[in-house]
Amino acid sequence: MAVIGGMLAAGIAPGQGPAPRTLAPAAAQTPPAAAQPAIAAPAQLTPQDLGAFLDGVVPFELKRENIAGAVVLVVKDGRVLYQQGYGYADVDKKIPFTPETLVRPGSISKLFTWTAVMQQVQAGKIDLHADINQYLDFKIPNTYSQPITMWNLMTHTAGFEESIKDLISTNPKLPSLREYLITHMPERVYPPGTTPAYSNYGATLAGYIVERVSGLPFDDYVEKNIFQPLGMTHTTFVQPLPANLQPLMSSGYALGTDAAKPYELIAAAPAGSSATSAADISHFMLAHLQDGQYNGFSLLTPATIALMHSPQFAVDPPLPHMALGFYEETRNGHRIIGHGGDTQWFHSDLHLIQDQNLGFFVSYNSAGRGETEPRSELFHAFLNRYFPYTIPAAEKQTTAAQDAQLVAGDYITSRRPVTNIMSFFGFITNITVTPGKDGTISVNQFKNMNQVPKTFVEIGPLLYREKDGQDLVGFTRDRANRLVLSMDYPFMVWTKVSLADNKNWNIFLLVFIAVISVGALLWWPLSVWFRRHYHHPLELTRRELWLRRGIRLVLVCDVAFLLSWFAILASSGGDPLLNSSLDPVMRLIQIVGWLGSLGTLLILFGTLRLWRARGEWWVSHAGNLLIVVAAVTFSWMLLHWHLLHFSIRY
Repeated sequence: MAVIGGMLAAGIAPGQGPAPRTLAPAAAQTPPAAAQPAIAAPAQLTPQDLGAFLDGVVPFELKRENIAGAVVLVVKDGRVLYQQGYGYADVDKKIPFTPETLVRPGSISKLFTWTAVMQQVQAGKIDLHADINQYLDFKIPNTYSQPITMWNLMTHTAGFEESIKDLISTNPKLPSLREYLITHMPERVYPPGTTPAYSNYGATLAGYIVERVSGLPFDDYVEKNIFQPLGMTHTTFVQPLPANLQPLMSSGYALGTDAAKPYELIAAAPAGSSATSAADISHFMLAHLQDGQYNGFSLLTPATIALMHSPQFAVDPPLPHMALGFYEETRNGHRIIGHGGDTQWFHSDLHLIQDQNLGFFVSYNSAGRGETEPRSELFHAFLNRYFPYTIPAAEKQTTAAQDAQLVAGDYITSRRPVTNIMSFFGFITNITVTPGKDGTISVNQFKNMNQVPKTFVEIGPLLYREKDGQDLVGFTRDRANRLVLSMDYPFMVWTKVSLADNKNWNIFLLVFIAVISVGALLWWPLSVWFRRHYHHPLELTRRELWLRRGIRLVLVCDVAFLLSWFAILASSGGDPLLNSSLDPVMRLIQIVGWLGSLGTLLILFGTLRLWRARGEWWVSHAGNLLIVVAAVTFSWMLLHWHLLHFSIRY
């Protein structure tokens, strides 16, 4: 669930080019400077023109990406300017998608939660800068001297590692918020206020705090204080979906041509469990665009709304900032705040262009092929049509080639499991910065519509902008002097990795372990045949014979462990949305891993004892040495990536 000011002066380090800017303190920053005004005349933003534009784009997107249906909503100047459904909410029954169709907006639900928090801040029941432990009936450990505050939760700087277990399921027996928060508490891995790391757990904590200080269950609170007063009669956090809303709910799909998927249940409810319609969410968007006022109801006071929408934190100030819950998406010369949302099947975006008093919402009910990002393409096309923009010229940096070499390498995301058995997802999701000959860089995971990595041109000291585009990438250094990559989404960063965390290196090690281990097991029966064929017996004592067999048994454990993890990843489609039902399997795999890892000692001892065995070929000695290296590497990887951690909380 898903799911972005003035530049700092940089000194010049001899022989290294511009020194990376230092990590910004956790404090409010100046909003990004306004870009140059557009030159091209914009199209008229009327319902007629907008309808013609969307009718020409959205159906094509659905067909190209194999998506069942979508809905688009635009509000402006206090009213709904345009709303339209496309495709099907239910393919089998041929039920069309309409603005009244319910969708799962995923992490856009957090905006309801953050609004509820700000209502309690406004009421004086929550202090944004107080230790959240004072609001809880359990304790968040004091891992660091700095306490976690509500401000940290709302800017995703609380410092939690990623928590993925039981996040989405189809089991209707969901735990209470308190139970979920206690049993799924992630480790604190960053000092608060230093490193943005998007956290569903943090948003769930915030929802529980609202429940605690208000005296109402979270679902009831948002229903009473947000949905009912705003007239959002078809919006709810309740799971499973209430019977009266079920006929309005869109089905979710992997592909539009696939069978419908079951209704997703979100254990971290305040982080993403809501169901709503475009018609309903228009009321919420209008309230946020109108200083908190809607149809005579004050959702929040103008001062509270202004605080909530104001820029609060960015690692790299020239790039977009986190506000309180919202994040900046500034583009085409306009400051934009919003939030994206993803479940497994629904994918949505909400954008507020404040200086235009305009809101844009889109939701798709299918994952689609994944070859493009339809919601981003649609919104950018909308901006380019109605708010055209000329990219300002930038002065060529004389140290561009040198800087490109400096920032080149692999980077690991801050939003990841760090200390638990899923920490290896960190290296799997590494991104790679590649220098170009002309001083440009490319980032392998940041791609154009044609799936080619974008090229970025340096426009300031270690600040890059997409060539012929607007996306930004910036580099700073953290407190450990490591390079940190920031991009347009301010709720996470990437840190340059050492060899131990490098994706290609780890893949090479995995392949090496697999090839040597499987090769040794296959060579074992073949070597018996060769010895018999060439009358070259291997003379072993009974003890040496059992050592030889033990080495092969350890290799079987190593291979079984790797195959088990590959099977788990394959069965989940590579998506780490795993749940507690796999706990017995995880424990069994860990036992096999412990046997393989401890068996490395047996391999070392056995190799030494068998070195002078009579009849042993030199090629066997070489093979035994490779087996030792593979076994030691296997043990190192299991320990480094915490795969043998006694806890299976992840």
